Amino acid sequence: FFPDEQGQGGRFESPSTGSGFVVGAEGEILTNNHVIDGADEIFVRFGGEQREFRAKLVGTDPATDLALLHIEPAGQALPTLEFGDSDALEVGAWAIAVGNPFGNLESSLTVGVVSAKGRGDLLIGGQTPRYQDFIQTDASINHGNSGGPLVDARGRVIGVNTALFSPSGGNVGI
Repeated sequence: FFPDEQGQGGRFESPSTGSGFVVGAEGEILTNNHVIDGADEIFVRFGGEQREFRAKLVGTDPATDLALLHIEPAGQALPTLEFGDSDALEVGAWAIAVGNPFGNLESSLTVGVVSAKGRGDLLIGGQTPRYQDFIQTDASINHGNSGGPLVDARGRVIGVNTALFSPSGGNVGI
C-alpha cells in the first residue's frame, strides 16, 4: 500500500515482465501463457525503442504454456524469426537464450549448449503444464526471459524460454 493523492493508502500493483518474439509480420507475437496470465492490459515494447504497443490477446494454451498476442505495427511489416526443427536438435548443440531478464536488461542473450531433451514434471508459475517436453540448456535464463526465443546457432527458434531451475532462489545455470 502506498499513499494516494489524499494521503490515504492505495493499492499498488506491480507490472509483470516477460519476453516474446515476432512470428507474424502483421504483428503476431508469441510468448508464454504464464507471462500474460491474469493481466488486465498487455503492452509490447521492442528493445531500443521507447514507444509501446497495446497488445490484444489472440489466444492462450495453458497446456503448452503458450500465448499469442497481436499488435498493430502502423502499416509496417515486422521482421520475424524462422523456426528450426527441435526434434532434430542434438544434445551438445549450441543454444542461445534471448530475452529481457529482470525486466530491465533488454535485448540480452546468453549462450550455452543443449544439456538434455524431453524433460518433464516441472512446476511453472505454481502450475504444471499438461504437455511437457522441455529442452534443458545451460544458457543462463532468468526471471523476465520467459517467452523469449531459444535459438540454434543459425538463429532459428528451437524453443521458448519457459522455466528456470533455482533451488537456492537464484539462477544456477539451468
